[in-house]
Amino acid sequence: MIFQERRKTGRLDLEATEMALRSALHHAGATALSKLLQFPVPAAEQRSIPCACGQQAGYLELRSKPVLTALGEVTVSRPYYLCRHCHNGQFPADGELDIKNTEFSPGVRRMQAFVGQDRPFAHACEQLKRLAGVEVTTKAVERTAEAIGEDIAARDQAEIQQAMQLDLPIIVGKPIPVLYVEVDGTGVPVVKKETVGRQGKTEGQPAHTREAKLGCVFTQTTWDEDGHAIRDPASTTYVGAIETAEQFGKRIYLEAWKRGWSRAQTKVFIGDGSEWIWNIADQHFPGAIQIVDLFHARQHLWDLARKLCPNQDAEQRRWMMVHQALLDDGKIEDLVAVLRAIDSSNPELADKIRIEAGYFENNRNRMRYPKFRRQHLFVGTGVIEAGCKALIGSRLKQSGMFWTVRNANAILALRCCQFNGRFEDYWEARRA
Repeated sequence: MIFQERRKTGRLDLEATEMALRSALHHAGATALSKLLQFPVPAAEQRSIPCACGQQAGYLELRSKPVLTALGEVTVSRPYYLCRHCHNGQFPADGELDIKNTEFSPGVRRMQAFVGQDRPFAHACEQLKRLAGVEVTTKAVERTAEAIGEDIAARDQAEIQQAMQLDLPIIVGKPIPVLYVEVDGTGVPVVKKETVGRQGKTEGQPAHTREAKLGCVFTQTTWDEDGHAIRDPASTTYVGAIETAEQFGKRIYLEAWKRGWSRAQTKVFIGDGSEWIWNIADQHFPGAIQIVDLFHARQHLWDLARKLCPNQDAEQRRWMMVHQALLDDGKIEDLVAVLRAIDSSNPELADKIRIEAGYFENNRNRMRYPKFRRQHLFVGTGVIEAGCKALIGSRLKQSGMFWTVRNANAILALRCCQFNGRFEDYWEARRA
């Protein structure tokens, strides 16, 4: 048909030609694959296999089912075994082919997982059709991506539990000059049943989100000519989940250990002022240099400046120039003294001053920014904040999205696996 059209018109529509050839080759490949998937009747000595109930299941007949592959739909015909004792049936070939309880081939499921973690399921469905010629429903992409994400999450959890019960092995390798751990959290919109009994940010209002905790580990070996730290390219890995701080502490600890925490010459833990973050640092990363994100600390001063000088932008800036200089210079004791010297007859403002002074006093040793900069260390949480946007926000916080905790955690586990470059390793491991 292609050559006839070319002889007839003298022209070649390259796009139409390549798509037509792809379709023809897919059809031919699906036909060949269907032939390979026609299992023979088992030999007489192979017509009985063990059943889970302890009895034997006997061969009954060959049964067929359609399977969607990367080449198109094929038909699989394989032996069916039935246990006369418990009446449970088995298709051993389905386990061998990795198509048990599914009508999608492993190749198609891998594609569904990849596009499903990357974009909304409806868009992922369209992408599969346009790029791979694979037509599936939106629900199929959703179910497959979440099922694979749940499997990754379950494997991660098993590894965490094992790490907590056993002494982790020392990972041999070269010393790491500087290894960082950063932790943060961001709200994920969830369905109503996931927030029952939870207080929202506004007093008296129910919560509409659940906090997804995200942690990252990365290395640094160099700095620029001004002495500012430079993160090593492609060195960042992530872990994340909607779970308690206690559970998450174990998760980020295991990731840091796998990345070589025991080999790090300088260990750094950076976070904002949240109490749960520093509890994790104290429990799982003792001895690490602890740093409060400088920009978060500055934000505390800005919040106080707005309370002290409401609707007076110029006054706020002047107040900030003096007090931010103390913060940036690491003179936290002086800053605390200045804050506590502020006199206010407004009970609400006085309480705000007291809280902020306590915040800086409690974190004073984590705010020695000149000292940290002399060591060429990062003093901000830009890496984890960018991770919250790229890994969580861009996928789980789009307009109209509401998740169950289970499904959000499944997609988050899948995205972390993909972002960390471990998805192919996972896929190989699950086939073993």
